[in-house]
Amino acid sequence: MIKINDELHYPVSDTLFVFALDSEAGEDFNDKNKLVTGIGKVNAAMELTKEIHLRKPKLIINLGSAGSKSFNKGEVICCTKFIQRDMDVRGLGFSLYETPLSGIPPVLEYGLKKEELKEGVCGSGDSFEMNHSETDYNIVDMEAYPLALIAMKENIPFLCLKYISDDAGSDAADDWAVQVHLASEAFKKILFS
Repeated sequence: MIKINDELHYPVSDTLFVFALDSEAGEDFNDKNKLVTGIGKVNAAMELTKEIHLRKPKLIINLGSAGSKSFNKGEVICCTKFIQRDMDVRGLGFSLYETPLSGIPPVLEYGLKKEELKEGVCGSGDSFEMNHSETDYNIVDMEAYPLALIAMKENIPFLCLKYISDDAGSDAADDWAVQVHLASEAFKKILFS
């Protein structure tokens, strides 16, 4: 069972574990319903949509690496708010991060809270951010926003856990390459211990 809190429990067999890269999953999720989407918002959206219609999960858990200047390398953070950080249509009178005419607010609030973990706001975009200075979000990734949006639209509970692999600064690429392999062990301890 996946225990979210005292009231919410989901069978592992009804849970879809979603990763961008197989290296983030390691060997620890090979015997689970694992989906590897590939990098970026389009790949994540396309692969999750197909998998939902194939498997019909009762819970979606997005597990992956992310950068942050607010949290320490090696921490696992629970994200319950999401921003599409590369959506900028202010030139047409929309708010920063707002998808025009979608009815979705600039900050998407959808996700389960795992009480023992710190909470973060995840900014997803199709770039590897190495000079993070925005204050609207404190975690940077490339896939979580569309995963949360699709889960919300499909009315499927969503848990998003991000392993902080780098500080989204100038050394982010080197730090990520070293840290990403530690993510699956951290996720396994949180979800299955």
